[in-house]
Amino acid sequence: MKTITFSATVFAVLAAVAAPALAQGTAAGYPNKSLRLIVPFPPGGGNDILARTLGQRLAEVVSQQVVVDNRGGAGGALGATIAANGTPDGYTLFLGSVGNLAQNPALKPNLPYNPVRDFAPAALVATSSFILAVHPSVQAKSVQELIALAKASPGKLNYASAGTGSSLHMAGELFKYATATDMLHVPYKGTGPAMADLVSGRVQLIFSTMPPALPQIKSGKLRALGVTTAKRAAAAPEVPTIAESGVKGFNVSNWQGVLAPAKTPAAIVQKLNQDILAALRLPGMTEALAAQGLEPAGGKPEEFGALIKSEITKYTQVVKAAKISVD
Repeated sequence: MKTITFSATVFAVLAAVAAPALAQGTAAGYPNKSLRLIVPFPPGGGNDILARTLGQRLAEVVSQQVVVDNRGGAGGALGATIAANGTPDGYTLFLGSVGNLAQNPALKPNLPYNPVRDFAPAALVATSSFILAVHPSVQAKSVQELIALAKASPGKLNYASAGTGSSLHMAGELFKYATATDMLHVPYKGTGPAMADLVSGRVQLIFSTMPPALPQIKSGKLRALGVTTAKRAAAAPEVPTIAESGVKGFNVSNWQGVLAPAKTPAAIVQKLNQDILAALRLPGMTEALAAQGLEPAGGKPEEFGALIKSEITKYTQVVKAAKISVD
């Protein structure tokens, strides 16, 4: 009987041919049951609304139910931890945001989860801009005039936020950091109370999410000076960006994306990415997001991962520079 032998080169070629097939096979038939999308906040908030909007469209794409699982607590850390410890099979997903994936790690180094080590990013879903708005009594009608006013009277201008360590607070501190200005931070227990005091004139400015700010701006109770993202916001296209107003490179956004537990097979992560992008392209999705002050995002998993890392670095720098501490 003739013996057949193979060289190392032949084995290498066979392995190279087989690898893509094996990777493709990992996602074969996925998903074949309902998906669980963990939201680390209670029902009714912005993240929950986005999760349900996305879940409905994603269910249409994959022909499986998407169950939103609200796990609020510890500023989003509880839900993030549960998701990080989920089975890495593609059926446990997490709707993460700039808050729990970049800001909280910068503020709280001892979190029970690591946003880079414990998750496999699948797709960036949506982004939104903060809008810089001032009370009409503030003698500034542009970003540059506000900067000049702040520099002329250090510590005299005050800005409201939804609380210490909130995204609104971080946006304000990044503005101070980028413009070398000194303004007083006034934290509130939520955006609602902060906006009420701004409209009444008790505080002078805010970096706000779009939905609560735009009605006040349109009614003339507040004046918009700029948006924080690199490009103008679809919800307020007439408002210039802070970057184009002279603060070069300024780019602060609120973003959300879907992640899976670490060690989820790459083929499943890629399939998730394709399905989420398909859901974002469905008719009516852009309008549904716009109603929430959001714009559809997208991109590759590795691009989402790179964003998370760069945002952690950015917020770590500003937390140290501003000496922000939370309990």
